[in-house]
Amino acid sequence: MALRRIGQILVDLGYVSDEQLELLLDEQKERPGQMLGQVAMDMGLITDDQLAQALGEQMSLRTVGLGDLTIKPEVLEKVTEPMAQMYRIVPIEFEDDTLTVAMCDPQNLGVQDELRTFLGFNIAVVVATEPAVIAALDRYYGENTESVESIVSDLEADTDLAAAVAAAESGAVDLTSVEALADSAPVRKLLNMVLLLAIKDHASDLHFEPFEDEFRIRIKADGVLYEMVPPPRHLAFAITTRIKVMADLDIAERRLPQDGRIELNVGGHPVDLRVSVLPTMFGESVVMRVLDRSVVSLDLGNVGMDDDMMAIFRDVISKPNGIVLVTGPTGSGKTTTLYSALNELNCIEDKLITTEDPVEYDMDGIIQVPIDASIGNTFAVCLRAILRQDPDKILVGEIRDIETAEIAIQASLTGHIVFSTLHTNDAPSTITRLKDMGVPTFLLTATVEAILAQRLVRRVCTKCREEYAPSREILDDLELTPKDLKGKKFYRGGGCENCNSTGYKGRVGLFELMIMNNALRELIMQNASTDELRKVAQKSGMITLRDAGMAAAYQGITTPEEVIRETIVDA
Repeated sequence: MALRRIGQILVDLGYVSDEQLELLLDEQKERPGQMLGQVAMDMGLITDDQLAQALGEQMSLRTVGLGDLTIKPEVLEKVTEPMAQMYRIVPIEFEDDTLTVAMCDPQNLGVQDELRTFLGFNIAVVVATEPAVIAALDRYYGENTESVESIVSDLEADTDLAAAVAAAESGAVDLTSVEALADSAPVRKLLNMVLLLAIKDHASDLHFEPFEDEFRIRIKADGVLYEMVPPPRHLAFAITTRIKVMADLDIAERRLPQDGRIELNVGGHPVDLRVSVLPTMFGESVVMRVLDRSVVSLDLGNVGMDDDMMAIFRDVISKPNGIVLVTGPTGSGKTTTLYSALNELNCIEDKLITTEDPVEYDMDGIIQVPIDASIGNTFAVCLRAILRQDPDKILVGEIRDIETAEIAIQASLTGHIVFSTLHTNDAPSTITRLKDMGVPTFLLTATVEAILAQRLVRRVCTKCREEYAPSREILDDLELTPKDLKGKKFYRGGGCENCNSTGYKGRVGLFELMIMNNALRELIMQNASTDELRKVAQKSGMITLRDAGMAAAYQGITTPEEVIRETIVDA
């Protein structure tokens, strides 16, 4: 049954008049994406309590005053602090395996499904005002916040759980007892805490690694792995099984690799977790890739290029045909740069098709084809089919072999602009890599328009940034003399709560853009070395990754140590 509109309910309850509703609807058009109730509050037409009453009426839910309630500690323990804060919920009652939670946006039905998945209880919702929810979160979760450390220590002391794990791991696998173990409250609580902390800290990957004497959990944030407090070794089986249940994988199969995904809606935005399970000597190793669309901005203006390079790159990607390559190691942001370029080129007049392994982010208006080599659907096979779909612009996820390279070249020669990625150290060495694959030099010079090499370095935390002098060894590695350093300052993060005491918060891109010109094409035809190509490209205005890194270090954006870690020395 269709819900009554909130505006009509406000009129029926006598909170606004028909004339005020017309004004509200006009104002809402000026604020795309904002709820009508919030607009009414901003305009001073209704109060928090009146909005809560209207939402309760709309969703057929009762409203509660959280300030008048006394919530039992055992009810509060059902939901961890990160989960309560992220979903903006307050648990108020637990009875007959049903948890009643108060929330200020009951229209978000996905939250109830998420909580059901995370907690394993039936969820009932009541409505409260936003200030009341925020005040209750501060009151009940502000001081005695549960941490991963406290959950781990509770698990270590849980002898019943240890006995259940031992019984489940010994002998034949009893699927009923294994599922019950994976669904147990302590295991769910720990995994929920780890997942939500990772998403909150904008982590890119989660690693669950079993070893002979320990079970390690590591989180990758800003390109670096950090170890969390390790849970008891005997819980490895229960935690990996819980992840497999959430990812809808076969929990009875522990000998073969498996891949799956978990779709969540955390804090109002979708988060996709790609799950990879790998059997090892001591159990199953699990890696979860966190794809959070709200964190990645697919805007070319935000990738981090300076204005001059951006103008040149925009000019190149707007060409009607040719090949544009982006190179760098895994996790250097190649896909984000290409997605951002496609996002900018995405218009109704052009047909854009991508073939990716896997498709990481859904983009409106672009045809995206997933690769599946296990059934023979390779990049080369897909690319051949794409050319029969009348595309204007094509993205090939990666050029891995001569077959894919040849079809990409053929596509560019027949009037298409082709974007792709390669794994090489810098822009000039990409030419050598393509030659080694077997691509003829005359085809390289005819099709390749530009090569962009990139890296991601960690940003110095702005909250604890301080000036410092790098060690002599660091300066020697950068081949810097006292003369080079005259008038220059370096900064690093001292470590604070904002950056988890790492000194870094977020990442910034370093770019090396090599535009193909006649001089470079002539050298390629003469089979010139990578060093010769680099020197001529630099004379033509190419800034190397190392120089781009040092420019960022001099501006206090990153540190010399990060530049050394992520860039190679020019030969």
